[in-house]
Amino acid sequence: MIEVLVVDDDVRVARVNAAYVDKVPGFRVAGTAHGAAGALAALAAVPRPDLVLLDHYLPDGTGLEVVREMRRLGHQTDVIMVTAARDVSTVQAAMRQGALQYLVKPFAFAGLRAKLEAYAELRRTLDGGGEAEQAEVDRIFGALSAPAEPSLPKGHSPTTAELVRQSLMNAEGPLSAQEIARRTGVSRQTAQRYLKLLERTGRATLTLRYGDAGRPEHRYVWATRA
Repeated sequence: MIEVLVVDDDVRVARVNAAYVDKVPGFRVAGTAHGAAGALAALAAVPRPDLVLLDHYLPDGTGLEVVREMRRLGHQTDVIMVTAARDVSTVQAAMRQGALQYLVKPFAFAGLRAKLEAYAELRRTLDGGGEAEQAEVDRIFGALSAPAEPSLPKGHSPTTAELVRQSLMNAEGPLSAQEIARRTGVSRQTAQRYLKLLERTGRATLTLRYGDAGRPEHRYVWATRA
């Protein structure tokens, strides 16, 4: 599991971001902090988190000051800035001080999930060790450039798509359109339409369950569980 420290001055926002982190397979919240001092104290604890989701605007300092102090103290914990600060000078400073990514508020769960999944892929690549040819180096440096979420076709609701996606992600096994409909409150036909979309975009995998008679039942599983 990748342990994550969530740092945000707003307690409610920190709670939401922590809930988002816990929804992404392979990640777990190691703790939350609401200021620069709290963040540095959490980073001094043992074991240290692997990744910090770091707000810039903190009551007792800035996120960039936290990163500078982290490095001065020898903490090599990875950092993704998660902040409303969108001026280019702050973005540039974060990049120069070693932040791996920068996510501008407000954002949807999908935006944070994409960053975390890209970070997990980077960790897997680096954990392989060994020497790297140019192609491998390019892949490492590009690992955090996660592809954008595919835009939804006309007539599809982002809210409904997220409900269906969450149902699949949280399921222990494959689900049918009828089971998705019961969990989300949408009709079976609507659930089927969104499940097919997830399958076409590679997010879900179709499996078939054969009964005693009739056509096989279509069941879907989140792609990372297939």
